[in-house]
Amino acid sequence: MGDGTDRAGGPDAEPGPERRRRIGTLMRGLAIDITPLRRSRDYRVMWTGQLIGLTGRQITAVALPFQVFLLTRSSLAVGLIGLAQIVPLVAVGIGTGPLADRVDRRRLIVLSELGLALTSLLLLAGALWGRPPLWYLYVLAGAQAGLSGISGPARSASIPNLVAREQLPAAMALTQVLFNTSMIVGPALAGLILARYGLTWAYGAELASCVGSIAAALMLRPLPPKREEGSEVPSGWLAIREGFSFLRGRRVLLSTFAIDLNAMVFGMPRALFPVLALQVFRVGPEGLGLLYAAPSVGALLGALTTGWVGRIRRQGRAVVWAVAVWGLAITAFGLSGRFFGLALVCLAIAGAADVISAVFRGTILQLSLPDTLRGRISGIHIMVVTGGPRLGDVEAGLVASLVSPWFSVVSGGIACVAGAAILAATVPEFLGYSARDERLLEQ
Repeated sequence: MGDGTDRAGGPDAEPGPERRRRIGTLMRGLAIDITPLRRSRDYRVMWTGQLIGLTGRQITAVALPFQVFLLTRSSLAVGLIGLAQIVPLVAVGIGTGPLADRVDRRRLIVLSELGLALTSLLLLAGALWGRPPLWYLYVLAGAQAGLSGISGPARSASIPNLVAREQLPAAMALTQVLFNTSMIVGPALAGLILARYGLTWAYGAELASCVGSIAAALMLRPLPPKREEGSEVPSGWLAIREGFSFLRGRRVLLSTFAIDLNAMVFGMPRALFPVLALQVFRVGPEGLGLLYAAPSVGALLGALTTGWVGRIRRQGRAVVWAVAVWGLAITAFGLSGRFFGLALVCLAIAGAADVISAVFRGTILQLSLPDTLRGRISGIHIMVVTGGPRLGDVEAGLVASLVSPWFSVVSGGIACVAGAAILAATVPEFLGYSARDERLLEQ
């Protein structure tokens, strides 16, 4: 009595078990759900192998533009890497999607990883060459993009068969963790390796990662596509046409493709990172690696706190807001001047918004597809999500060469926000989409 302590739990009381329980519940609700990794051996093996392989490819994603910029001092030449990649990416993405619906998906993964190891070896040979011609680098960049277009649909189409339906949002979030971890570690390693050891060691590191990825792929059990009894998957152009026919008229699915393409084409300033790092911020190869890694730092933090995504009812609306935030953050990056730290923060915010968009878009896609079409539609989807940034490289490099790098970044961010607003206004069913309403899957 009179000691200032409310033993019944007044304002001076210490936090009790109930308050700690509520805090613990809140934190668990925010933390990422790792159930698919715990319960599915093959998902765990595929996830680990993909993490190893993508980390190596992200080293090359920094080393190759750096090499081209050193050879040419041209942002347009760097942007043309994207043009070299987009043609094989589109051709292979459309052509091999049907294969993922017909043959063992494990076999496709193994063969594509072997091809990627060969391209890594040839890039290493080019670095030892000293000054390889641009065409040599562009051809290898295109080959890597095409091979990734084989592996991607096979992996993506396998996920719904490796995890339970209710675990699919968690698997999508874990896939984003995988992508963004590789896109942090890979560029950061690339910056350090390029600064201290040079291009030869950078390409050698990617070759080593390919070996690890191949080993993991060989550990997978066979992954044959599931087929309904009596159904046959058509071959060749018939299969491709069937995939596009499925998409025709499904405005919700098409909107997931369109809004991501809008964000990546107009709001992806990646091709400008070499000129910004070396001539504007003057932070060298290490800083270049940080520019490439910064969006993925934000994306990883965003992915690790996706425990709440399963409680969102209107996934389409969440995608629109996330893409708008991405565009605003890219605009702010373009207005950051010479403040390197501020630029990194803006890129990290953009990355966090992008991963939220990707989780919801991936969930909409996978819940909308029959297994007999997953390879084909996943091929088209991966063509969009990986081809968009390549088109963005060309757009950013071209505008920068005509006006300035900063104008290219700011105008692209504004165009991204405008595109999201236009889609929201013209496709109201996308704004109203809910995975809980199966009728909307037909829209």
